[in-house]
Amino acid sequence: MSALSDQLVTFAILAYLVAMICHAVEYALGNARTRAVAATPARELVGAGVGGSGGSPAGTDALVGGDAPAGGDTGAKLPARPNGRARLAGRVAVVATVVATLLHLAGLVTRGIAADRMPWGNMYEYVLTVSLIGVVGWLTVLWKRPSLRRLGLFLTLVMVLLLATAELVLYVPVVPLVPALNSYWFVIHVSTVVFASGLFLLGSVPAVTYLMRAGYERGKRSFPYTLAKRMPAAESLERLTFVLHAFAFPVFTFAVIAGAIWAEASWGRPWGWDPKETWSFISWVIYAGYLHARATPSVKRNVATWIAVLGFLTMLMNLFGVNIFFEGLHSYGGLD
Repeated sequence: MSALSDQLVTFAILAYLVAMICHAVEYALGNARTRAVAATPARELVGAGVGGSGGSPAGTDALVGGDAPAGGDTGAKLPARPNGRARLAGRVAVVATVVATLLHLAGLVTRGIAADRMPWGNMYEYVLTVSLIGVVGWLTVLWKRPSLRRLGLFLTLVMVLLLATAELVLYVPVVPLVPALNSYWFVIHVSTVVFASGLFLLGSVPAVTYLMRAGYERGKRSFPYTLAKRMPAAESLERLTFVLHAFAFPVFTFAVIAGAIWAEASWGRPWGWDPKETWSFISWVIYAGYLHARATPSVKRNVATWIAVLGFLTMLMNLFGVNIFFEGLHSYGGLD
């Protein structure tokens, strides 16, 4: 069962890679105009029926979206329509992401079956779970807001990098759960931390993309702002960033409180400034600062978004830096 889990995760990485490539194709093709239609004079598109004196030709609104060329400009172009190949690539990317997610889920479930426990006992399993929560959240967002599909390019890139790092650097064989984790609080605390971390991971993608897109909309044409040339509007990205963080923050708050209760039951004290506790507190303060800044009219949206990005960097520090470089009561969550 452990070998099957490893194979499923490998296939999931390949499927995410396929999805990323298809998203890149969609992004590269962009919104191409239908040249023959765009160059056709308006009088040929409209046809003959004219309704009443001074009335507009029948069918004009349907053909040009209500924006008929002023002054009889017969050379005006129609609004851009998505290129057919771009649409196809985007749809294939979504299908590949769904397949990758199912493989990802199956790999995590078989890992848990092989270990006879919840698969959250080390960094490898934690990264697998957090990334799965992130991609499931993304598919939910995509189902509600299909117009944000191109954001999938960056999301699948993150998935490939995270899972490849987990497989190549963090992987450890299946081992029994450390005795210190044998508690019902393990499920309560770790599940909420994982869920919140997955949403913070997902929220960091539109946050970074928003900063690039906002710069592009302000006229910046240098790297990395040009990467967001065909991304959704900055306002939509910023709103999605806020919604995801506003949803994740209360869950993260509960996870920190549950951890303190568990620490009191296990170690006789609720808080001891262990490295992981310290960095969890730092992350909590920064995310609280982001939500406060976002709700303050005098704070610019890009400033607030930078705070959210900083918060996710502290989450990465808590996951990788603390587990690898620091010793503490939470060291059992390390590589081995």
